[in-house]
Amino acid sequence: MALHSIALIFIFQFLQIPGIDAKVSSVIVFGDSTVDSGNNNFIPTVLRSDFRPYGRDFDGGRSTGRFSNGRIPTDFISEAFGLKPTVPAYLDPAYGIKDFASGVCFASAGTGYDNATSRVLSVIPLWKELEYYKEYKSRLEGYLGKTKANKILTEALYIISMGTNDFLENYYVLPYRSFEFSPKDYQKFLAGIARSFITEIYHLGARKVSLTGLPPMGCLPLERTLHGGICIARYNYVAKEFNKKLKALVETLNDELSGIRLVLSNPYHVLYNIIRDPQSFGFETAATACCGTGRFEMGYLCNEHNPFTCTDANQYVFWDSFHPTEKTNCILADHAVRTSLAVFK
Repeated sequence: MALHSIALIFIFQFLQIPGIDAKVSSVIVFGDSTVDSGNNNFIPTVLRSDFRPYGRDFDGGRSTGRFSNGRIPTDFISEAFGLKPTVPAYLDPAYGIKDFASGVCFASAGTGYDNATSRVLSVIPLWKELEYYKEYKSRLEGYLGKTKANKILTEALYIISMGTNDFLENYYVLPYRSFEFSPKDYQKFLAGIARSFITEIYHLGARKVSLTGLPPMGCLPLERTLHGGICIARYNYVAKEFNKKLKALVETLNDELSGIRLVLSNPYHVLYNIIRDPQSFGFETAATACCGTGRFEMGYLCNEHNPFTCTDANQYVFWDSFHPTEKTNCILADHAVRTSLAVFK
């Protein structure tokens, strides 16, 4: 067995997320590249990761379309709830409705709450993810019968993870939204979309919902590399302020929507702590990414011919200029399972 494989086994035994005796029937995922398990492989976009070195530490060394060297947080969360160790992409023809009955992912890398964000790289907008869910619901009813399907959908854990692209691919890069909205007003605009989306899936049967906050987006390797190695404070401030708005939204909807249990899973502080002191978490560095120098390397710029790709991803907090390594994803999932998601036991 290779030394790298032995190291992986040791690390994930050490970071083993405890299993939960939970009443969760399935994990249903909406969002962006933080949780996309391969849907972008099957749409006409340049934003893909279905090639090496992506997935090099995934089971079998397969490039599945996950923006990581291995698994993503929702995979670990699914396993922690006693379900399968990976959540399949809805558009992947290798899977069918039988596979999706215990977990399905509608997420699309590059998308956001704002439809304008999904248009930047021609990815699946949030409204289309919702349409796919409605199609899935109908297919599941046809497969299991309406009563059993509805029970699964009611007992499922719905995970929503997006928002970073709305700021870093859209608001702070393109002129349109920044002319239309102040940062504060744009946050309100996005929170309003989140409110409508959660209300919509509630009326379609969702009752257990986790809304994921923004990470310290000013500390991503791309941003740090472009700004002399330091985090961009105003980006982090916007992330924290937006997370406050999401927290208020969670409290409001829990009062308004009878029977819903909505939680905020906030990765900001745990990831910020890892970035500030990576050695305490078993990493060597958070300033640069495993695949590349930290400058723009993601998608096709992170490839097997990149001379800067590291040999051991477990020493790095980030895999490419935007996305965490599998080890970091495991830590973030563990934090969520032990905190916000513990209510779903």
